[in-house]
Amino acid sequence: MEIKLELVLLGLSLLFFLSIIAGKASSRFGVPALLLFLCVGMLCGSDGLGIQFNNIGIAQTIGTVSLCIILFSGGMDTKINEIRPVLKQGVTLATLGVLLMSFITGFLIWGIFGMTLKSAQMGLITSLLLAAIMSSTDSASVFAILRSKGLRLKNNLRPTLELESGSNDPMAYILVITLIEIVKLNSMPNVWQILGMIAMQLCIGVLAGYLLAKVAIMIINRLKIDNSSLYPILVLTFCILTFSLTYFLKGNGYLAVYIAGLIIGNSSFQHKRSTINFFDGLTWLCQLLMFLTLGLLVNPSELIPIAIPGLIISIVMIFVARPISAFLCLLPFKHIDFRSKVYVSWCGLRGAVPIIFAILPLAENLPHARTIFNIVFFCTLVSLLIQGTSLPIMAKWLKLDDNSKQLKKLEDFDVDFSDEIKSVTTEITITDKILEKGNSLMDLGLPDKTLVVMIKRNKKFFVPTGKTTLLSGDKLLIITDDHEALMETYNTLNIKH
Repeated sequence: MEIKLELVLLGLSLLFFLSIIAGKASSRFGVPALLLFLCVGMLCGSDGLGIQFNNIGIAQTIGTVSLCIILFSGGMDTKINEIRPVLKQGVTLATLGVLLMSFITGFLIWGIFGMTLKSAQMGLITSLLLAAIMSSTDSASVFAILRSKGLRLKNNLRPTLELESGSNDPMAYILVITLIEIVKLNSMPNVWQILGMIAMQLCIGVLAGYLLAKVAIMIINRLKIDNSSLYPILVLTFCILTFSLTYFLKGNGYLAVYIAGLIIGNSSFQHKRSTINFFDGLTWLCQLLMFLTLGLLVNPSELIPIAIPGLIISIVMIFVARPISAFLCLLPFKHIDFRSKVYVSWCGLRGAVPIIFAILPLAENLPHARTIFNIVFFCTLVSLLIQGTSLPIMAKWLKLDDNSKQLKKLEDFDVDFSDEIKSVTTEITITDKILEKGNSLMDLGLPDKTLVVMIKRNKKFFVPTGKTTLLSGDKLLIITDDHEALMETYNTLNIKH
């Protein structure tokens, strides 16, 4: 029976709407939105509302493109001056940490299957493959949870975690591809050849990402486009070009797009703010589409037989393998205290990336491929449920949450300034107490470094002068040189902060 395009679009729009509602509910109940996206896909799948989706190729394509955009956007949002102090530990976690996680988890999985699911007859190499698939922390999950929760961490932990999650996928991907080839050949290839291939892919990925980003910046700044809305599309084009060209150069495309996003995001180019906002929205769309697709791909009834080994593997990864690998990687860095190491250990989130990697054995039709996919999916659910929901709580318990007051986001003024403009912008509401000094703007006695640039009154906006009469309830858009000037302004107006 032929399915009409309109019916497909109707179904997709309803799925998107349900997922957005789920994302709204997540902030209220403290559940990661990505987990709810997966659950919406599962509920609408073959064991739920009956949507049949088993096209591995389409799922792999959606996952690859989405991950490419998520990594690129994550790189754009990362400030080099923030990751420079944590570069060594971040790279160590992204490389050595992945290797340690794979081997520790792989041997433990081999033993777990021998005790709980002997019928699977999963050998050591296949167990290592399963571990490698789940070895990297998921960038989509880490970026989404840390930023959606507005979690501010001490000791440079946030840039460390974002750097690790954004740059460890290439190492995991190389391990997965290598182990898949070993399973297919049913023999052990040359170890030095494997190490050489890993080094080559990483080097080409870094070099290609850096050079293509520099070319992109040069072209964007020199190319004069009349329609300014095309600039974000141009940056997206370079994102896809970087990934695909690096693949043909035998490098790692995931690493290349992250490096390219990092370089472009920390450079000056035309319409940078609108481009970053465009990628923020596009990233959420990609996450939504990716998690929905992966949720539709799984059959929940198939998770029941592997629930016990899946739960044991999840517990082993969360409480044994991840802490051991994280502590060993951070051992040389004496300035990182014990509490910070514990928190890094707890942030080994699984997410969409392991599920996307789990599609690769399915596409290659390897033995135990479906079992691997179901276990990875189950472990991802457990990780998001246990670790994803408790990141703010753990930060508070370990006294690593930064309680410094954040600026209130602009709600009444739809304006935005580039990050290159170091001025601080916020809004204040005029109260009767503020007006005790006088009802004109000049009576407020604002510091020299503070300027009121606009006033909102009864849904109308106007630019004030010193003689402008203020009314209780007026919204003032103010701009100051820095945070010190802002604090001085608050003190002058007797506003608590």
